[in-house]
Amino acid sequence: MSIAIVTGGSRGIGRAIAVGLAQAGHHVVINYAGNEAAAQETLDAVQAAGGSGELARFDVGDEEAVSAAIKGIAKAHGRIDVLVNNAGISVDGLLARFKADDWGRVLQTNLSGAFHCLKAVTRPMMKQRSGRVINIGSVVAASGSAGQPAYCAAKAGLEGLTRSAALELAGRGITVNCVAPGFVDTDMTRALPDDRREAILEQVPAGRMAGPEEIAAAVVFLASDGGSYITGQTLGVNGGLYL
Repeated sequence: MSIAIVTGGSRGIGRAIAVGLAQAGHHVVINYAGNEAAAQETLDAVQAAGGSGELARFDVGDEEAVSAAIKGIAKAHGRIDVLVNNAGISVDGLLARFKADDWGRVLQTNLSGAFHCLKAVTRPMMKQRSGRVINIGSVVAASGSAGQPAYCAAKAGLEGLTRSAALELAGRGITVNCVAPGFVDTDMTRALPDDRREAILEQVPAGRMAGPEEIAAAVVFLASDGGSYITGQTLGVNGGLYL
């Protein structure tokens, strides 16, 4: 059975990706950093959808923890077929007042975390001469977003990492791509005031936010046989927000 790791899989887009991959026939390893109850809810959703999965607690920003966890997964299952780098945090603030500690935290999780996980799966994927890596970026990597300097920088860096890794790994049968969502209907966006949500929707030509399942569908495709000749690309799933 194909083995897929989804980082930050305890809620939102990560949960939808885990369920989508499970429905497509992958055994899903659901990574989480601290909220075990939420991660268990994702595993329950995977099993309710007829899929199989397991939980794996580690901090993607901790290189040693990542290396140990992924070695353990590879040893237990004999292979790793898919890595989805979804884990991420956001700290907002204007550039002039943005704290260096917050800058470091965002890049450590959103960019260094993806690097640690990608590096760790490279060896087993190269050995089996196949693999799919899908990084979850954001429309703001290209469009920018006032008040999100660290988040935008991290997501832009993720696209650069995607292209570099794709060039290195294509000859080993490994594809590396990025899915860049626009506004997605999650707990975070539902918590926004109505006027803020309306202002967001006015920017989107499609006139609505994406469902998490629509982001998951793009990931599932890139992880499938149909995505085997696509690598080094960023796929925007944004309703026309950025063209």
